[in-house]
Amino acid sequence: MRAFGIVVPMRRVVLSLLVAALGVSGCAYKVNGTPVAGVLDVDPPFSSAPPTPTSTSASTSGTPKPDKNVGDICKLLTWRDLPYDVRDKSAPPTETGYDTTFDQSCKWQTSVDHLDVGVTLRFRGGRPITLDTSNGSYDVGGRKLTYFDRTTDTSVQPSCVLVMDYAGGGIGIIVIDGSARFGAICDQGKKVAEVLLSKEPKG
Repeated sequence: MRAFGIVVPMRRVVLSLLVAALGVSGCAYKVNGTPVAGVLDVDPPFSSAPPTPTSTSASTSGTPKPDKNVGDICKLLTWRDLPYDVRDKSAPPTETGYDTTFDQSCKWQTSVDHLDVGVTLRFRGGRPITLDTSNGSYDVGGRKLTYFDRTTDTSVQPSCVLVMDYAGGGIGIIVIDGSARFGAICDQGKKVAEVLLSKEPKG
């Protein structure tokens, strides 16, 4: 089950009961005040325009090739850039390469007040990432950072999804934080974007 995004209520109930039946333990998040076991991840509400035939980043099959000059985007963000109190700030991301629909993906996940909190990044080379739904934007160093604030949506855990053009492609940022200990969730995402822009690879 992916927990970082839109989840159909009936599906969530069925999966939650299945998890309980299997005796799976671990961290949780809350939906509408109810603890739900699961992994910190979601079906991200991202879209990408198809690559143009003349794009140098597009392969003959129409799928963009990752820009080798970009390097490892996941190494640009560290635990030191995030507000969470973890034992080892030099530790690598919790997970990398888990979303194969993107060129790069990575996750920083920890537990605060018995809730899973964290950040995920998804990068796609050669074309921007857009949001299916948005309700605001920031100007970050002259770059437009569009966001979808879901902190008041009781169907999902408190989260903010953000996208911007990055390193010749697009990057998607998702912040989940139901602890209310680290400030506004979209502001947390803005700070992540600022860190990434300060280290943006130059092709």
